[in-house]
Amino acid sequence: MVSHTRLYGAAIAVASGLYSVTSAITGSRMGVGGWIMGLIGVVVIVHGVALLTDAATRLGGVSGPLMVGYAVVMLLLQILYGVGMLAVGGTSGMAGGGMTGGGAGMGVTAGMGWDAGMVALALLMLVSGLVMTRDGPTESGRRM
Repeated sequence: MVSHTRLYGAAIAVASGLYSVTSAITGSRMGVGGWIMGLIGVVVIVHGVALLTDAATRLGGVSGPLMVGYAVVMLLLQILYGVGMLAVGGTSGMAGGGMTGGGAGMGVTAGMGWDAGMVALALLMLVSGLVMTRDGPTESGRRM
Protein backbone atom coordinates (compact mmCIF):
# COMPACT_ATOMS: atom_id res chain seq x y z
CA MET A 1 0.00 0.00 0.00
CA VAL A 2 1.31 3.46 -0.96
CA SER A 3 1.65 6.02 1.86
CA HIS A 4 -0.38 9.22 1.90
CA THR A 5 2.81 11.25 1.55
CA ARG A 6 3.74 9.39 -1.63
CA LEU A 7 0.19 9.73 -3.00
CA TYR A 8 0.14 13.49 -2.42
CA GLY A 9 3.68 13.86 -3.74
CA ALA A 10 2.79 11.88 -6.88
CA ALA A 11 -0.36 13.93 -7.49
CA ILE A 12 1.51 17.21 -7.08
CA ALA A 13 4.41 16.05 -9.28
CA VAL A 14 2.17 14.82 -12.10
CA ALA A 15 0.01 17.97 -12.02
CA SER A 16 3.07 20.26 -11.97
CA GLY A 17 4.81 18.28 -14.68
CA LEU A 18 1.76 18.23 -16.95
CA TYR A 19 1.29 21.98 -16.50
CA SER A 20 4.96 22.58 -17.25
CA VAL A 21 4.98 20.41 -20.38
CA THR A 22 1.69 21.90 -21.60
CA SER A 23 3.04 25.40 -21.11
CA ALA A 24 6.18 24.53 -23.06
CA ILE A 25 4.47 22.82 -26.02
CA THR A 26 1.58 25.24 -26.49
CA GLY A 27 3.99 27.99 -27.39
CA SER A 28 3.32 30.16 -24.36
CA ARG A 29 6.98 29.66 -23.44
CA MET A 30 9.40 30.03 -26.30
CA GLY A 31 13.16 29.58 -26.35
CA VAL A 32 15.61 27.98 -23.95
CA GLY A 33 13.41 28.58 -20.90
CA GLY A 34 10.55 26.72 -22.56
CA TRP A 35 12.78 23.78 -23.40
CA ILE A 36 14.09 23.63 -19.84
CA MET A 37 10.56 23.91 -18.43
CA GLY A 38 9.32 21.16 -20.76
CA LEU A 39 12.22 18.86 -19.92
CA ILE A 40 11.86 19.38 -16.17
CA GLY A 41 8.12 18.74 -16.59
CA VAL A 42 8.77 15.34 -18.19
CA VAL A 43 11.25 14.43 -15.44
CA VAL A 44 8.75 15.49 -12.75
CA ILE A 45 5.97 13.41 -14.34
CA VAL A 46 8.22 10.34 -14.42
CA HIS A 47 9.17 10.94 -10.78
CA GLY A 48 5.49 11.34 -9.83
CA VAL A 49 4.56 8.06 -11.51
CA ALA A 50 7.56 6.35 -9.89
CA LEU A 51 6.23 7.39 -6.47
CA LEU A 52 3.23 5.14 -7.12
CA THR A 53 5.38 2.09 -7.85
CA ASP A 54 8.03 0.01 -6.13
CA ALA A 55 10.61 2.32 -7.68
CA ALA A 56 9.84 4.77 -4.86
CA THR A 57 11.46 2.35 -2.44
CA ARG A 58 14.64 2.42 -4.52
CA LEU A 59 14.55 6.23 -4.59
CA GLY A 60 14.37 6.17 -0.80
CA GLY A 61 15.33 9.39 0.95
CA VAL A 62 16.39 11.20 -2.25
CA SER A 63 12.81 11.62 -3.49
CA GLY A 64 12.00 14.63 -1.28
CA PRO A 65 15.19 16.54 -2.09
CA LEU A 66 14.60 15.85 -5.80
CA MET A 67 11.13 17.41 -5.53
CA VAL A 68 12.65 20.43 -3.78
CA GLY A 69 15.22 20.70 -6.58
CA TYR A 70 12.58 20.55 -9.33
CA ALA A 71 10.54 23.22 -7.56
CA VAL A 72 13.56 25.51 -7.18
CA VAL A 73 14.37 25.21 -10.91
CA MET A 74 10.75 25.98 -11.82
CA LEU A 75 10.66 28.98 -9.49
CA LEU A 76 13.99 30.30 -10.80
CA LEU A 77 12.69 30.06 -14.37
CA GLN A 78 9.57 31.97 -13.36
CA ILE A 79 11.69 34.68 -11.73
CA LEU A 80 13.73 34.97 -14.93
CA TYR A 81 10.52 35.23 -16.97
CA GLY A 82 9.18 37.84 -14.57
CA VAL A 83 12.19 40.12 -14.81
CA GLY A 84 12.28 39.74 -18.58
CA MET A 85 15.52 37.76 -18.82
CA LEU A 86 13.83 34.90 -20.70
CA ALA A 87 11.73 35.32 -23.81
CA VAL A 88 7.97 34.94 -23.55
CA GLY A 89 6.05 34.40 -26.75
CA GLY A 90 9.00 35.69 -28.74
CA THR A 91 9.48 38.90 -26.70
CA SER A 92 11.11 39.74 -23.41
CA GLY A 93 8.84 39.83 -20.36
CA MET A 94 8.88 43.62 -20.10
CA ALA A 95 8.49 44.22 -23.83
CA GLY A 96 5.54 41.84 -23.72
CA GLY A 97 3.46 44.32 -21.74
CA GLY A 98 4.56 43.63 -18.17
CA MET A 99 3.78 47.17 -17.06
CA THR A 100 0.23 48.01 -16.05
CA GLY A 101 -1.74 51.21 -15.84
CA GLY A 102 0.33 53.00 -18.44
CA GLY A 103 3.53 52.18 -16.60
CA ALA A 104 2.17 52.99 -13.14
CA GLY A 105 3.63 49.82 -11.66
CA MET A 106 4.00 46.11 -12.01
CA GLY A 107 0.95 44.01 -11.42
CA VAL A 108 -0.33 40.56 -12.17
CA THR A 109 -1.28 40.82 -15.81
CA ALA A 110 -1.59 38.45 -18.73
CA GLY A 111 1.36 40.24 -20.34
CA MET A 112 3.80 39.51 -17.53
CA GLY A 113 6.42 36.92 -18.24
CA TRP A 114 5.85 34.78 -15.19
CA ASP A 115 2.98 32.33 -14.86
CA ALA A 116 1.07 32.52 -11.55
CA GLY A 117 -0.23 28.96 -11.99
CA MET A 118 3.27 27.59 -12.42
CA VAL A 119 4.50 29.55 -9.42
CA ALA A 120 1.65 28.15 -7.29
CA LEU A 121 2.34 24.57 -8.42
CA ALA A 122 6.09 24.96 -7.89
CA LEU A 123 5.51 26.29 -4.36
CA LEU A 124 3.18 23.37 -3.66
CA MET A 125 5.82 20.97 -4.98
CA LEU A 126 8.45 22.68 -2.83
CA VAL A 127 6.34 22.14 0.30
CA SER A 128 5.64 18.54 -0.76
CA GLY A 129 9.36 17.90 -1.20
CA LEU A 130 10.11 19.40 2.21
CA VAL A 131 7.44 17.18 3.81
CA MET A 132 8.81 14.12 2.03
CA THR A 133 12.33 15.01 3.18
CA ARG A 134 11.17 15.51 6.76
CA ASP A 135 9.19 12.26 6.83
CA GLY A 136 11.96 10.23 5.23
CA PRO A 137 11.38 7.04 3.25
CA THR A 138 8.00 5.61 4.12
CA GLU A 139 5.94 2.68 3.04
CA SER A 140 2.30 2.37 4.00
CA GLY A 141 2.67 5.35 6.33
CA ARG A 142 5.36 3.73 8.52
CA ARG A 143 9.03 4.55 8.68
CA MET A 144 11.25 1.99 7.07
